[in-house]
Amino acid sequence: MRNLVVVSFLSETKAHEVRQKLVELEKKYLVSLEDAVVVVRNKEGKIAVNQQYNLVASGAIEGTFFGTLWGLLLGLLFFNPLVGLAAGSVTGAALGGTAGWLSDIGIDDDFIKQLGQTIQPSSSALFLLIKDITPDKVVEELQSLDLEGKVLHTSLSIDDEAKLKELLQAKSDALREVKA
Repeated sequence: MRNLVVVSFLSETKAHEVRQKLVELEKKYLVSLEDAVVVVRNKEGKIAVNQQYNLVASGAIEGTFFGTLWGLLLGLLFFNPLVGLAAGSVTGAALGGTAGWLSDIGIDDDFIKQLGQTIQPSSSALFLLIKDITPDKVVEELQSLDLEGKVLHTSLSIDDEAKLKELLQAKSDALREVKA
């Protein structure tokens, strides 16, 4: 079962840092992310959305490959492989890029923008769509980071949400004691 978790942080860089750590944990098969989006709101209140996957670029690359392949085959069929190669690669890149632009996988973009408007200036938020997780090991790994954050939205069970809030609150309290 997939779960959506959105956490805001008091720094513009913390969401990127946590996402990077989760990507590392994904390589260790401790978490499986379907989507991970960082939203940063700068001092002036301007919002920047940083998607983990660039669908336009990946669509263009894939389209170029398959367009080149089909263009070459059709060019050989009509005794002009160079023209077929060139036409196929350009057409494939354009169609692949357009298909990537029209695709929307993972977390809904409108939801990201709407919730991103609620975070404070000079802060960030991390939107996670989690496919699978080993919670105890992931929490242990994340404790090395200063996770002073606030849960904005979640589809977790009440117990799991409470544990997440407890983790974030414990770090927040510990940081306040150190700063005092």
